[in-house]
Amino acid sequence: MTQQRGSGFVALLTAVNCFFAFPSAAAMDIPLEVEQLPTITAQSPGAVIALPSEESFAVTCEAKGNPKPEFRWTKNGQEFDPSLDPLLRKEENSGTFVIPNNGNLTEYQGTYRCFAFNKLGTAVSQEIGFMVPKIPKFPKEGFDPFEVDEGQPFILKCDPPKGIPPLQIYWMTMYLQHIEQDDRVSMGLNGDLYFSHVEEKDSRRDYCCFAAFPKIRTIVQKSAMSVVVSPRKSESPDGANSILQRKPSLLTPPGVRSEAVLVKGEDLKLECIAEGIPTPKVEWEKMGHGRPEKFRLENHGKVLVVPGDEQDVGGKYMCKAKNPLGEVVHYFTVTVEEPPEFLVEPQSQLSMIGADVVIKCSVSGSPQPITTWSVNGVPLQETLSANRKIFDDTIIIQNGQPSDSAVYQCEASNKHGKILTNANIMIMNLYPIILTSDGQEYSAVEDQGVMMHCKVFSSPPSTIFWSKDDSSELVTGPRFTVHDNGSLEIHTIEKGDTGQYTCLAKNLEGTSAIDAMLYVKDPTKIVAPPQDQSILIGTDAQLSCLVEFDESFRGDFELLWQKDDEEISPNNTEHSRYFLEEGVLHIVNVSHRDQGEYRCVAKTPVDSDAASARLIVLDVPDAPHSVVLSERKNRSVKLRWIPGEDHNSSITEFVIEFEENKWQPGSWRDLQRVPGNHNSAVLDLHGHVGYRFRVYAVNAVGAGPPSKPTERYLTPPAAPDKNPENIKIEGHLPHEMDINWEPLSPIEHNGPGLEYKVSYRRQDVEDEWKEHTVKRHSFVVRNTPTFVPYEIKIQAKNHQGWGPEPKMVTGYSGEDFPSAAPDDVAVEVMNSSVVNVTWKQVPKDKLHGHLGGYRVNWWRMRSLLHSKQSQGERHTAAFPGSRSHGTVSGLVPFSEYSLIVMSFNGRGNGPGSKAVNFKTLEGVPEKIPVFRVADVQKRSISLAWTPPLEPNGILTGYLLEYQLINDTEEAGPLQRVNISKPDTTRWHLRDLEPLSKYRFQLRSCTSMGCGSIVSLESTTLETSLASVHTGISSQGWFIGLMSAIALLTLVVLIACFVNRNKGGKYSVKEKEDLHPDVESQGINDDTFCEYRTWTDIIGSATTQALLKKCSDAPQLKWKCFLLQITESDCTHASGRNDVCAHKAKVKAESSRHISSRL
Repeated sequence: MTQQRGSGFVALLTAVNCFFAFPSAAAMDIPLEVEQLPTITAQSPGAVIALPSEESFAVTCEAKGNPKPEFRWTKNGQEFDPSLDPLLRKEENSGTFVIPNNGNLTEYQGTYRCFAFNKLGTAVSQEIGFMVPKIPKFPKEGFDPFEVDEGQPFILKCDPPKGIPPLQIYWMTMYLQHIEQDDRVSMGLNGDLYFSHVEEKDSRRDYCCFAAFPKIRTIVQKSAMSVVVSPRKSESPDGANSILQRKPSLLTPPGVRSEAVLVKGEDLKLECIAEGIPTPKVEWEKMGHGRPEKFRLENHGKVLVVPGDEQDVGGKYMCKAKNPLGEVVHYFTVTVEEPPEFLVEPQSQLSMIGADVVIKCSVSGSPQPITTWSVNGVPLQETLSANRKIFDDTIIIQNGQPSDSAVYQCEASNKHGKILTNANIMIMNLYPIILTSDGQEYSAVEDQGVMMHCKVFSSPPSTIFWSKDDSSELVTGPRFTVHDNGSLEIHTIEKGDTGQYTCLAKNLEGTSAIDAMLYVKDPTKIVAPPQDQSILIGTDAQLSCLVEFDESFRGDFELLWQKDDEEISPNNTEHSRYFLEEGVLHIVNVSHRDQGEYRCVAKTPVDSDAASARLIVLDVPDAPHSVVLSERKNRSVKLRWIPGEDHNSSITEFVIEFEENKWQPGSWRDLQRVPGNHNSAVLDLHGHVGYRFRVYAVNAVGAGPPSKPTERYLTPPAAPDKNPENIKIEGHLPHEMDINWEPLSPIEHNGPGLEYKVSYRRQDVEDEWKEHTVKRHSFVVRNTPTFVPYEIKIQAKNHQGWGPEPKMVTGYSGEDFPSAAPDDVAVEVMNSSVVNVTWKQVPKDKLHGHLGGYRVNWWRMRSLLHSKQSQGERHTAAFPGSRSHGTVSGLVPFSEYSLIVMSFNGRGNGPGSKAVNFKTLEGVPEKIPVFRVADVQKRSISLAWTPPLEPNGILTGYLLEYQLINDTEEAGPLQRVNISKPDTTRWHLRDLEPLSKYRFQLRSCTSMGCGSIVSLESTTLETSLASVHTGISSQGWFIGLMSAIALLTLVVLIACFVNRNKGGKYSVKEKEDLHPDVESQGINDDTFCEYRTWTDIIGSATTQALLKKCSDAPQLKWKCFLLQITESDCTHASGRNDVCAHKAKVKAESSRHISSRL
């Protein structure tokens, strides 16, 4: 801050952006750097009560000023120096002293006043009373019993001791039981116990008055008093005890009129207690106004209370006590007085030299307060000043000078209190002192406002100017306002407002200036506010809040969350259910207390934005409550309930459950469902059942918990309400009829002794009803004709009577096997595997039961390719109902079949028809079972196969297709070979590419077409193996070698067989893991027996590798020759090519070993 001091006169400017900065008296704030009068900043309240429970008592007096104030005290108007008493603790640089509670406090009791002074003047505190309360006690006294005649009025005096208010009085017994109070017996405001008239029951020996003083935590008890009520002697001839009635009179207050003084602000309490028989009633009235607007009656109407804030409490009141014999009245004149109160309180003032100073102190109160003036704590009349004038309640200092600076005290008092105020009058000239720091930085956002401060203290007042960026021009315009305190406010900020601003203060004594920097920032804005959500209880909720803000606030940006206007702290503990992640508030395991309004608040140091969302928690409804029974009848009851909280999902229905204590005690079952907008239901009940009921509510979330059960409700026994249902009539034997039904549930018995009456008669002839009574739920009618209709009725009864009239049902007696077979059976061949069968239905009189349908049995006799017949497996198809045709499928083409047709009923099958033979048409062949590579050369491959097991007709040949499929995305063209000779089982393909992979597909064909495809893949060799075969067959040793190989093969096969029987078998994979090198494998590999096809062997990678070795090393010719293994060598193979190739290697080495021996 820069400051300049001048002595010349500076003209005051009147531009729109300047003002006079002269603090008002009420808000005068002189910086402590400037010399100033003392000002008391803290003092004890008007009274300090030395409660026994406190350790010490501080008598406070704090003040500020320049120079620093010193302190002195008076006690009861006499000088008092706390530092001279070693027991008192004096605080440094403070007027406060502390009185320890060492048990000797009475010497410190009195009225204290603090004076804070420096060389400029003295400030005075209010009077501070230090009170040491005495423990109140009732005097020790004994009381003779009070004898009172029955019916007479009586007053028990309390006379509580004096103590620190408030005082509370209680009348109790020795056993601390309250004395019962009513219209007749009540306690007055003074604590006495008033009896309008005594009765015999008022006699007791332990009437005790207790006085409580809460402020000092003390309760004292008066000695117990005994009251003896003497019964009134009877004057009637029959000796009856009678009490004479009398009109009312007042026990308190006495007389007809009284006056009451009320201090303003206190509650008005007026009391009238009357005696009389019957007990009088008290009425209240404010004369000319009726009852006050705000009032209440206490103590059974005997006390009128008007609140202290009621207007016009003063005036005349009347109480009237009356009973049937008369009335009595009392008039109160209430006068309202008030303690002193400032109407115009003297204000501290800062004035320039030569100006007039006016100090006014106007006070109200009742009685009128006495007002006194002091200067620096000295009565005004004891100080002399030529330029000071006094006019009633005003002091005027003319042509004020620095020497007139002082602290003026105005004190006013009446009998209700005393008030005092200090007014610091400073008369001085001072150059501007700018209290705001120089170089402050302000940040603001566009379209908002900013306030840049320039607080100035000076005398006379200063003129304030604001400029921008060292410009001589002042900031002006509708967007700029210079306030009375010197602050510059810019409205609706723009980006161009960024820059340095200067505040200049001038008065007659000099000038001062400070600079401030303003930065205009981008506004903070919530671009993706949280959205209202409805979420299921127990799940997790997510509330997102995406914010954009100025990058310069990256370190100062805050994102806060509030719930129902209270801030929540995510991540505050490891068990917190709230955590914040990238602007998203996660609420884990949502509960009911999480429901509410969530507010996202984005804050930077200069602005903020907020957005809210409502989180609604959905849950099942709470249990209904207040479930009660009403309108109880023998067989019904009305159930009422109050629904529980629906938790934001409307209740759709209520489910009423019942539990009975006889058949299934403890088991709750559904009884009735009612809509969700109902809260009662009439329940129809069964007889002879002890019911309990409960209700639960259902909403879209689910079913809520049940209510508490009702009390048990027992219904009387009654006849059954219903008869058995689901009656079934069956005939398991030809001359019997089994009748079964669903029995009544136990709760439907309605009483003891349940039985069933079974009634039946034939329907097709005139017949009488036959009846039987049974306890079980089945009955067998014997000796019935076969399959004739009956009418049946079943009726329930118990000891209370019969159930309703039963419904009649119809059924049939037992069935027998059909006695005739279908006629005219014919077969129509539809295709190679489907035929349509027709027949003539069996007559109804031959069915002997309910027709179940017809069965067709068929079997294959032979293939049309062979002449030999052999009956195959029988097949059956059932066609339910009354039918005369059916379709049979799944037949083998080109075959001869035979079939029969029979009917069936519930008893079983009837006789079969005559057998009908038919032949199926020719079809396409089945899949070829064996398809293999017989030989592989450099440019040719030989293929071999076996014919299909079921050619389904006469074979016409084969269709062979093949194509090149090397490891590229594109395959070669598909080549097709039609083999017209059906007995062909081998084909040699030539002109193939060397060392190339081919796919081969083969199908067998008849005149109806070709069958399913069988395929394999194989690779041609790099070099032909023909040289291996040249000339060896003519050598003599070749025959011996072949014999040795055959013997060796036999030995290996026997070893395989033995090993399998022992269970010692391992997977091929395990063998490979044990012997990964083909050349290192020995002869003990037992997987040789597991290969199945020659193709697996010749196409394996191991075999191809050995073949390549053969071409590269002629000395391996024996091994290479033996690679051409015959198919019989691998009859038991399992498909692992490399193992069978390994066996070939074993054979080769074995043959070499045998050859060396030969």
